[in-house]
Amino acid sequence: MTIQAVLFDLDGTLLHTAPDLAAAVNATLADLGRSPLSVDQVAVYVGKGADNLLHRSLTGHMEQTAAPELFAKAKALWEVHYQRLNGAHARLYPGVLEGLNALRQAGLKLAVVTNKPERFTVPLLEATGLAQYFSVTVGGDTCARKKPDPMPVQHACTQLNVSPSRALMIGDSVNDVLSARAAGARCWLLPYGYNEGTPASQTDCDGYIETIAQAAERLLAAQVNP
Repeated sequence: MTIQAVLFDLDGTLLHTAPDLAAAVNATLADLGRSPLSVDQVAVYVGKGADNLLHRSLTGHMEQTAAPELFAKAKALWEVHYQRLNGAHARLYPGVLEGLNALRQAGLKLAVVTNKPERFTVPLLEATGLAQYFSVTVGGDTCARKKPDPMPVQHACTQLNVSPSRALMIGDSVNDVLSARAAGARCWLLPYGYNEGTPASQTDCDGYIETIAQAAERLLAAQVNP
């Protein structure tokens, strides 16, 4: 397996951001006179972008959508709250820095491919010290479509000047797998992130790793001893 680039999901892969997201959701719900949700419940709702997170938080269902007027009001409130709270409680998962340093030192190209809007993604990467590792950042509004569509992965590979067949996606959910595979890339999953309530171990992918550090170790060993 000759890999030239590694693409990373952000929420639930590099950073535990559910506390930030939950704080913004609950501030929005409070403004609307609604009861708060637990961090664990909000984490289940994460995975297909901010709009889906809000619809799920408002309806209490994974596939239902809120009334247009309610959603528009909630989104305007959420944007203000999340702008203020983005990164306030986020923390790196164990092994992230070790893994990123190892991959960078080995000369691999690194990118972030997330469904989080760019206006929130870039400041979050900068605030947590991760921006230095990535030459390309693809947010949920960078392309016309977001994961699980292949477009974000394809766009990242184009920007990195790497064929998708030479790229590895590392994420935490089925959305990462579907996006990567449709683009022609491989995908490994981590066990600790947000997979819309389904354990990563139950999601078909190209490999499972416990940490980003382990992913780097395994990938670099495979590069040396194919």
